[in-house]
Amino acid sequence: MLTGRVIGRATATAKHPSLAGWRLLLVQTLDIQGNAEGFPELVIDELGCGKGDTVLLTSDGAAVREMVGTNNTPIRWATMGVIDQE
Repeated sequence: MLTGRVIGRATATAKHPSLAGWRLLLVQTLDIQGNAEGFPELVIDELGCGKGDTVLLTSDGAAVREMVGTNNTPIRWATMGVIDQE
């Protein structure tokens, strides 16, 4: 699991059938200090996360496949929680 910051939404005119109905986000992964680390990831979201939210991400392929309901999906990342920023 990683933390990340939502930097935007993604739209697609054509996408894999397993992603139909899923909200797609662009999330910048963060290091332990909260600084950007690596390249942004395309993430499915069922929590309603918005731009600027800090989120908990999973790259567990089995969990993501279970979420979308198929073993044949190109997506690897999903939001698992929103981190409260006080």
